[in-house]
Amino acid sequence: MNSHWHLRKCAKACASCQSAFTDQQIVHSHLLIDGNIYSRHDFCVNCHKKNDPALSTWKTLFHAPESNKEKLVEKKDAESLFRHLLAKENEEDFNAIFILAVMLERKKILIERDVQKTATGQKLRIYERKKTGETFLITDPDLQLDALETVQEQVVLLLGGQPRKQEQEKTNE
Repeated sequence: MNSHWHLRKCAKACASCQSAFTDQQIVHSHLLIDGNIYSRHDFCVNCHKKNDPALSTWKTLFHAPESNKEKLVEKKDAESLFRHLLAKENEEDFNAIFILAVMLERKKILIERDVQKTATGQKLRIYERKKTGETFLITDPDLQLDALETVQEQVVLLLGGQPRKQEQEKTNE
């Protein structure tokens, strides 16, 4: 089961009554699984069912779509790299994706909404992008300390930074 890609943004209307959400309205999001397919359903306060058989549920604020002005500035940052690696869906990028998700969480761009155990025992972390309400499912690779430095170095290089060894050599000269 491939669970490493982003689901979708918060819907613009309630999945039950179809009423449009307004900016800053409280929305209840449910993550459901049907076979191997994850799906997100968003409900208004009145239609939210607390006993729904969802894999995960959370409460969030609906944010009205922003203008295209923000999209015009495309720079190589942690979030754009995160999205690029998710879109590629390469298994060798999963460790870097996890590190980038943690970085974005620390920057308060992503919010961890839940942690679930998969049938294989892996942790599945459910993140939501604060401004857009997009949902991301990230498998926690359970990185050991000895592997962490290698993955961090990979992320630095992917972001266009210099390898630490080269930086140390420059300061020693």
